[in-house]
Order: sequence, then C-alpha cells, then structure tokens
Amino acid sequence: MNEYNIAFESEGISFVLPNANSIASWLKSVIELEKHILSALTYIFCDDDYLHQINVEHLNHDNYTDVITFQYADNSVDGDVFISVDRIRENATQYAVAEQNELHRVMVHGLLHLMGYKDKTTDDKALMTEKENCYLSLLKQNFKLN
Repeated sequence: MNEYNIAFESEGISFVLPNANSIASWLKSVIELEKHILSALTYIFCDDDYLHQINVEHLNHDNYTDVITFQYADNSVDGDVFISVDRIRENATQYAVAEQNELHRVMVHGLLHLMGYKDKTTDDKALMTEKENCYLSLLKQNFKLN
C-alpha cells in the first residue's frame, strides 16, 4: 500500500503499472470528488484465464471480461478491482486507442463500480461513460505521467 491506501499487484503475470504514484493520486482525487471515503483499494492485474475463473466461480458468468470488482464495505471504498491485461490490449486494438488510455479507463470504471455506479441499463451506462470521460480528462490535465 502507498500513502493513499491504494495498492497495485499482479497475479499470474508480470505487470508493473507505469506511473503508479501519479495514478494512485488521481484515483484518490476521483474518490474525493465523488465524496466517498477511501479505506483500502487494491488493483490486481491478471490475464484472461485468471479473470475468467473468477467470473465463473464468483459471478456464475462464463465469459471473458475486462474488470471485476469486489466491494467489502458499505460506508467506504474498500475493495479489489481485478483487471485482465489481455482484455485491455484487445479493447485498445478494437477501439483504436492507446493501451495506457484503455487501462486508465478500465481502472476508473472499476472504481466507479465500487462507489455504486452501475452500467446495466442504457441510462446507467451513459452516466458511467460520462464519469469515465470526466475523470480521464482530469488525469490528462492534472497528473504528471512519464
């Protein structure tokens, strides 16, 4: 954990998040702007197979996904965000965006889920996308990335 109580780990793959301190600061800002309290937040980067297994075992979904979140408290942000690096690469290619941009989008998407945002309905998805875009702009404008 860093000074923000945000950790970045990998499971089954070798992955190091570039600009981890700046990203942690950005995520903490998102939490504060949403008027939530951070207890502890862990991002776990893994491959498709690892996340697929979590999806099957815990959510009874037999499909690949880019992100799965587990929230452990109701009154604060206290959870894990699992992200498939394989899906990030695939999404980046599919949507013709840089892998780093797609990674940041999925990271904030998972965080928004932990703060109660949903994306199952058209309206919920539109709000989630609006929030993602807002916070991605904040990242680009205010945080130093190497």
